[in-house]
Amino acid sequence: MGAAPADGPTATERGRAAAGAAHGTWLTLGKDGRLSLYAPTDGGLLSWTEAVVGGPEWSGPYFVAVAGLTHVTVVQGADTYVHFLGRRERTGADGSRTVDIVHAIQYQTGLAFTDWRSLGNPHQDREQGARLGPPVGAVAPDGTVHVFARGAQGGLMLRRELPNGKWRAWEDLRGAGVDALPAPVALASGRIEVCAAARTGVLIWRQLEPGGDFTGPRGFSLSPVPGTVAALETGPDRPTFLWADAVSGGAAAWRVGGSPVALGGSAAEGPYATLRTSLDEEDWVLLAHRGPQGSAVLGLGATEKEADGFWWYDLAEVCQGTPALARDGRGRVVVALIGPDGVPKVARQEAGAGLTLTRWHRL
Repeated sequence: MGAAPADGPTATERGRAAAGAAHGTWLTLGKDGRLSLYAPTDGGLLSWTEAVVGGPEWSGPYFVAVAGLTHVTVVQGADTYVHFLGRRERTGADGSRTVDIVHAIQYQTGLAFTDWRSLGNPHQDREQGARLGPPVGAVAPDGTVHVFARGAQGGLMLRRELPNGKWRAWEDLRGAGVDALPAPVALASGRIEVCAAARTGVLIWRQLEPGGDFTGPRGFSLSPVPGTVAALETGPDRPTFLWADAVSGGAAAWRVGGSPVALGGSAAEGPYATLRTSLDEEDWVLLAHRGPQGSAVLGLGATEKEADGFWWYDLAEVCQGTPALARDGRGRVVVALIGPDGVPKVARQEAGAGLTLTRWHRL
């Protein structure tokens, strides 16, 4: 299911539109150097793939049927495998709702997905299970998938793989008042850390060693806007957490042990997309979000030098949900968004110094 036929998408597939943007890294770079883009649609997912490395032409959309999805998160591992995490909601004949988390993998660019496997629900009680939040995820460098979701009581729940590929039971990582979209990050050392907005500020969970148990939550009296937290490794085994600050209204960057640094800009609607890249032989962090007027906004600043300044640019393209950032097979920065009509658009870094983008290309 989901394979790209030799004669291209059907007329029905071409007529399908995206229903907003997925959560997570929904623009991915495959092992063969081609980009793929994924978006939710009525009854499942849509996927597009570059025809050749660096584009500009794309094939798609191709439709993958998954009934009952309410949320989709896309996560990619260091092995380039793309993981799809969904919250599925089904209604029984008696009108009762059953909620579970489902998972599928795409091992090769542009080819079929695996079957969707249910990871169940940490709550046995159906009413509690219906309050399970959407899944978010992180893939450790060894390929181990970690799936996090807010539980019915407001704490953080985890399900993860064992080294043999089987899945452990759901684990209760505790916490209270956790936002529906915690932000996990897989570090190059093999550890996972998770940051979440909460009623009391910010909560952090962390592994002390790769594959180990999670400590925490440790609380910090900070003021993120719920739903805007993102995470990015900016130094060896050191994540930076980013969010829209409830006090200033602009973006903020924070590392454990320090104070948040105001990055300016406008309020974000949803999480920030993040990318660390080289520009003019310097190390930079790029952020993208949907601004208060509905258009995509791009920000950039030197990595871990936030106090030196952060620059913001309104891209003047209206989007649904959070845009996506990636580098293509030629090393160029690519920005993707879902337009109001459900059609994806991409713009690429032009040759030369700095970060100038090409015109938008409709897929």
